[in-house]
Amino acid sequence: MKSIGQLTKHERGITMSEKFKSIFSELKEKSAGFDASACNEFLALQVTLKDLDEAFYVEIKDGKLTVEPHEYNDRQANLIISSDNFVKLMNGNLNPVMAFTTGKLKVEGDVGKASQLSRVFEK
Repeated sequence: MKSIGQLTKHERGITMSEKFKSIFSELKEKSAGFDASACNEFLALQVTLKDLDEAFYVEIKDGKLTVEPHEYNDRQANLIISSDNFVKLMNGNLNPVMAFTTGKLKVEGDVGKASQLSRVFEK
């Protein structure tokens, strides 16, 4: 049996932080205008905001973009980044390649698939 210190936030019943809710809300708003109909390939990414211990997933499947506040176990890549740097990335104030090369963004899995996330934020 796990002690309370060994339980994850979700196992302890702690809800999403207000900061995560705000970031996720902005992400949903930005991604709402994304036209995924021309995307012929499947994309399944998880973004882990390491300082908040929260994650969400971005999926493009059958020409439809889905963004949900859950972990994605069958993902192609997991992008690990601080919440502040993710906001900068989402708003175009942080270059994803520079973030990756300087260690602000870590990728577990397919780096090529992970690099496609920036398309969602383009205007």
